[in-house]
Amino acid sequence: MYGKESLDSYIHYIINTTNKHNKDNITRTKAYLNFYMDCPEIKWAFLASMVSRNAGWNMTDLHLPPFKKMLGREERNQLFMTYERANWLIFSDAFPQLLVYKLSKQIGKPMFHLLKWLHVSKFMVNQWKLFWKRQEQNRLMLSLIINEQNVIQGPVVKHTYFQYHVFKQLPYMMQNFLRLNAVLLPTSNTEIYGASVQGFTNITKRIRLGVQLANILYTPNVYDKFLLFAKTQEHTGSRKDYETFFDSHYSHAPILRVLYPVIKHQDNIREDWWKIGGVPSKWWHEPKVTALEDMKKTYYRKRDLLYGYYYMKYAIKPDW
Repeated sequence: MYGKESLDSYIHYIINTTNKHNKDNITRTKAYLNFYMDCPEIKWAFLASMVSRNAGWNMTDLHLPPFKKMLGREERNQLFMTYERANWLIFSDAFPQLLVYKLSKQIGKPMFHLLKWLHVSKFMVNQWKLFWKRQEQNRLMLSLIINEQNVIQGPVVKHTYFQYHVFKQLPYMMQNFLRLNAVLLPTSNTEIYGASVQGFTNITKRIRLGVQLANILYTPNVYDKFLLFAKTQEHTGSRKDYETFFDSHYSHAPILRVLYPVIKHQDNIREDWWKIGGVPSKWWHEPKVTALEDMKKTYYRKRDLLYGYYYMKYAIKPDW
């Protein structure tokens, strides 16, 4: 048994360390990758780092000419807060779990009883205990995908503010319909893989997207290229991070910290989603090897359409 003093010191360390790395998209992305380099058996951490990079790129995209012209300042701020809130919430829930696992490795015994004091779902407490016994890496990765999508479902996706100001507004609906959003996984050369984001408000579709991205990321013949990119390319939040690997004719957004201040978030005590809704069987689809398709042409063809509309509109109405 651990005394109250030991328990308090562990909790204090975990909360302080999480807060230190949860300042903005840059610190979160780096923290995920650094953890993965220390504990590569936790495959979700690398996936989280790559998806977090995309959140940063989406944030800075909002300051590119087409977005600035087609969306008002308030609309762009609301979209930024959607990305930022989800990015912050996932980290605030997941990183304490990663730290408890790392502590367990250091001590040599499971410390997952600490998770209940950190408001982690009972679902994940059970999954970490199971992982400690069986070391089923893909099951834990899938469990974390399921958990984190549930974590943002209430505070972001179903929250009345984001529902009214973002998900039921024309800019989001058009992006969803035209599949203009994508999660891109760049390599250390010119190849870019990934998947389109459609139906973001549907939790099952988000979970399936996470599994699809995991399939791609851990494909044996390209995994090393993804990892080399992540290790060698500093994350700035600008798409210039990967567009420097090929001839991109687009103007680059400035780095994230030039555009956005550190956001102070309110953190309410969260209800345990697992006790409320459980886990439907359709969410349990473990990652499998999947066919790879370079997304660069597909993604930038859509980007060409976006810029084409912007230039056409500007030519017709210069003061637009």
